[in-house]
Amino acid sequence: MEAVKTTLGGTMCMICGWIQYGNLTSFVIGYTITTAKSLVAIQKSYCHRKRGSNAPCKFSNNPHMIGLGIVEIFLSQIPNFHNLSWLSAVAAAMSFAYSTAGIGLSIHKIVTGREGKTSLFIRVHGDDVGLSAADKVWRMFTAAGDIAFACIYAPVFIDIQDTLKSSPPENKVMKRASAIAVSVMTAFFMMCGSFGYAAFGDHAPENLLAGFGFHQTSWVIDLANFFIVVHLVGAYQVLAQPVFRAVETWASKTWPNSGFITKEHIISVYGKRLIIMNLFRLTWRTLFVVIVTVVALALPFFTDMIALMGAIGYWPIVVYFPVEMHIAQNKIPKRTTKWAGLQLLSFVTFLISLAAACGAIQGLHKNLHTYEPFKSQD
Repeated sequence: MEAVKTTLGGTMCMICGWIQYGNLTSFVIGYTITTAKSLVAIQKSYCHRKRGSNAPCKFSNNPHMIGLGIVEIFLSQIPNFHNLSWLSAVAAAMSFAYSTAGIGLSIHKIVTGREGKTSLFIRVHGDDVGLSAADKVWRMFTAAGDIAFACIYAPVFIDIQDTLKSSPPENKVMKRASAIAVSVMTAFFMMCGSFGYAAFGDHAPENLLAGFGFHQTSWVIDLANFFIVVHLVGAYQVLAQPVFRAVETWASKTWPNSGFITKEHIISVYGKRLIIMNLFRLTWRTLFVVIVTVVALALPFFTDMIALMGAIGYWPIVVYFPVEMHIAQNKIPKRTTKWAGLQLLSFVTFLISLAAACGAIQGLHKNLHTYEPFKSQD
């Protein structure tokens, strides 16, 4: 936001802020859904081991979402939670572990000759249910939104910013850390997406780890799902903290004399200070977590939700603002070849985002016809 304000002015900064904070909130909703699905996957794995692979093990996502919400209410009250440097190290280790597990299991499935069937417009016969050409196009648009969601990278920059120190210079560290982080994430996303599609084809599951069935490697899948849960519980707070700070800063500037908003209450036991409590912070952050949990409970359509989030955030954050800032900083004249090329890039990615949004909305509309709110099961 600061970069946009410096280069493009206050109005564009406001627009960027609304998009960025909305995008962070949508990430948190997605994390709530993902965490619940990973916990259900572990629960189903245990059920199948105990009752047999053909047992009808169905479990609701809702208790897990509610449980996560309760945990996050407590975690959201920890002061400066986003500055805990060890959190980034844990998140990186967890991401590396479960991504490697997904890639390894996909390669194993491909090597053993049980690869998925892939097609674009042709009906898939055999044990698969055929899809019409229109359905495949909609699913391609949704997949484009999923890819866009992975390419936003805004949470990566926030995570890096929260762990920067004054020495060496932050701008140099930020540039190097961003290059490394984006390169590593791109490599892992490409491998997960490519090997996952090669392994499962048209019927690649929403959660890659959920597609490998229940067999002798179930413990690897359970461990990977556990790593996802550990990662996302902390990542939830890392992404929610900027939203918390934005609202709290605005409220303190708007009502500087309000004791409810500005007064800090020290809670002590036997003379030892345990925690500093602010009533507005307690109320606002609890309300935020409750709203996020209710939205996740009401709309637990993982793939379509992810695609819609990606469609909304990808074009403005990744393409439009950087392109306009580059044009302004380098004073590129209008109607020149370079200016036209940059505008063409921006327009093409806008069309991709629009297509992804249409695919996601179509998927949500289709699911809503058969879905009963707050009765999600896997």
